[in-house]
Amino acid sequence: MDRIEIEIELNRDRTWLLERLGSMSTEELTAARTVSEHDPDSRWSYADHFIHTTLIEQNWNAMFRRHLAGDRGLPARLRDDGTAQSMDEIMASIHAWTEEWKTEHSGTEFAELVRIGLAVRADTLALLAELSDDDLASEIPGAPWADGTVGGIMAANAGHGRMHHAWAKEGDPAATG
Repeated sequence: MDRIEIEIELNRDRTWLLERLGSMSTEELTAARTVSEHDPDSRWSYADHFIHTTLIEQNWNAMFRRHLAGDRGLPARLRDDGTAQSMDEIMASIHAWTEEWKTEHSGTEFAELVRIGLAVRADTLALLAELSDDDLASEIPGAPWADGTVGGIMAANAGHGRMHHAWAKEGDPAATG
């Protein structure tokens, strides 16, 4: 993917998401829609799914910068005894991390969540402007997202928002019970 395609996708999908969420009432935005993957007693709303995508984008921007500064590959996730964590253990820690972020932002007005997301998206677009074509095509060893390149993963931020919107829209009958 080239920088023009990446920028179009990032802007198009953010506009798509903001149009949908921005037209919802506060009650719709904050109603329980899905059960947390970390805490079965926690429920996620559209707003929670939205702010989650901001956390991931912020984390990916930091990952891109580390990678381009020479820190190649994803950091190893190890148990206390030094052995590699299983994928289930890795996902459990990621779910706990994102649940903490969700809790931190719970009750925040949607306009403020959008502002936080805009600051991160501005950082993404500034980073996109700084990167060379070779930087965008650079593969991050071990990255399981998109095609594993900086540009491909950066563009995946757009689809991430749509994916979470779909999950929230689909909802889960257990989320309200």
